[in-house]
Amino acid sequence: MTSARAGRTPVPAIRHVVFDLDGTLVDTAADLVAATNHVLGGFALPEVDATTLLGYVGDGARTLVGKALGPARGELLDEGVNRFLDYYRAHLLDASRPYPGMESLLRDLHALGVRASVLTNKAEALSRPILDGLGLMRWLDSLVGGDSLPTRKPDPAGLLALCERTGIRPSQTIVVGDSTIDLRTAQAGGAAFCGVAWGLAVDGLRAAAAEPMIAHPADLLAIVQRMPGSAA
Repeated sequence: MTSARAGRTPVPAIRHVVFDLDGTLVDTAADLVAATNHVLGGFALPEVDATTLLGYVGDGARTLVGKALGPARGELLDEGVNRFLDYYRAHLLDASRPYPGMESLLRDLHALGVRASVLTNKAEALSRPILDGLGLMRWLDSLVGGDSLPTRKPDPAGLLALCERTGIRPSQTIVVGDSTIDLRTAQAGGAAFCGVAWGLAVDGLRAAAAEPMIAHPADLLAIVQRMPGSAA
């Protein structure tokens, strides 16, 4: 990495961090479980345990509700999704919080001059109020949700759109996430990848031998600063 001029903060080779939302930036697990079981209860169906439900998270509300209902209840899916969204919109921030150390990480990245964005398969209309309500949006340049573009992760279109908005190349971008969906997105878009050990789908990342993996948000700073990147 090129040495910085005297009195100036070094600029990392990685200049743009793209975070997944659920299971990476924000712990939304309890609110997602509550909303899904609310739907099941409304249909007089038994609740599903949190571990099972959280295994369905990552590809949007329709997939979550559909898997919770099961393939034999396809006729309930549209109504189930509507009930889920109605309930979830009213309870987005009941228990959801940034993972410990995440807000400090965003602040430190900002101080280094590293841009930060969010790429999620959760609808933008649900994601933005969470990020605003938790005070995180002030540290973020941009947000692409699951309904922002015609495609969603692992298609790289959202990642490339965020790179275009920030004016930073994929080769100078790192995707941070808790699932193989995020890993595949980074690979398809030509960006680096970093997995998190605290998320909802980390077993898949471990099975894929994804590297690097971090145990705490602060660990990302060292990775960002030591990763090689293309010249600006």
